[in-house]
Amino acid sequence: MSTPLTIVAHIQAVQGQGDFVKKELLKLIEPTLKEKGCIQYDLQNENNNPEQFLFFEIWENRELWQDHMQTPHILEFIDTIEDYLENFSVQEMTKIS
Repeated sequence: MSTPLTIVAHIQAVQGQGDFVKKELLKLIEPTLKEKGCIQYDLQNENNNPEQFLFFEIWENRELWQDHMQTPHILEFIDTIEDYLENFSVQEMTKIS
């Protein structure tokens, strides 16, 4: 049995582009939740910064998350959103307790 993978993705929109980025991020939720291996896929928005978002994800394993990163909806998102992001970072984590 493989160890579940936790993903924490920080997304910082360009100033004034929070609404557009949020709209594009919301499009990812439904298809991603249907993907094999997706256990949890939660989108958060910073209370005091409408341009700051966080995805908290749990996947059955790293391989299935890697498959997710090559799906049409993710590749389209990356292509669409590229010029609207100030910063984007991903942390791969493993639950220890």
